[in-house]
Amino acid sequence: MTNSLLRSLAALLCVLSVCADVTPAADFDVTRVNGRWYLVGFATNAPWFVNNKAGMKTGIAVMVPTAEADLHVAHTHLNADGSCWRMSHLASKTATPGKFFFHSEAWGNDNDMIFTDVQYAEHAVVYNVKVKDGVSEVLNKLFSRTPEVGAAVTQRFQQFSLDQGVLADNIVMLPPNGECPEA
Repeated sequence: MTNSLLRSLAALLCVLSVCADVTPAADFDVTRVNGRWYLVGFATNAPWFVNNKAGMKTGIAVMVPTAEADLHVAHTHLNADGSCWRMSHLASKTATPGKFFFHSEAWGNDNDMIFTDVQYAEHAVVYNVKVKDGVSEVLNKLFSRTPEVGAAVTQRFQQFSLDQGVLADNIVMLPPNGECPEA
C-alpha cells in the first residue's frame, strides 16, 4: 500500500471512532436550517484555536439548502481592522439526515459535519471533525438565530463539548461583533 492510502485509511478510522457516539438530531430537516445564523459559541482543543480564542468574536453564517438537500454555508466575520473574512463551502448530504461532508480547499482538510441539537427557530449545535494529514480535530459550533443565546442552551453546548473531550477552557461563548457589509 502507498503511504497516502495508509494515511487516508488512518484518517477514516480516526473519524469513524470519533463520530461513533455522536448522532444527528432526530427528524433533521435541512430546509429548516435555511437562513441567517450567528456563530455564538466555539469549542475545540485545536492548537490554532487555543492560540487565538481570546480575540475571537461572533460571526455570521448563511445556510442555504440546495435542491439535492446538500447545504451551502457562507461564513463572514468582521475583522478588527474593519475588513471582512469570508469563506463558503458546499456540504454534501450523506445517507444519514443531519450529517454532511465537505472538503475545504482553503484549509486542505476533510470535514464531517453533524447537526446534533437543532431548534430551527432558535439554535443549532454542529459537531465537526476535521481531518488533515491523518490528524483529526473535533470542533463544536453553537449557532443562534439571534446574537445572544439563553443560559440553558449555553449550558447544553458546554456539556456536549465537555462530553466530546473539549477542555473547559476551550469552550468559548463569543462576544458580539459588528457585521460585514453585503458583498
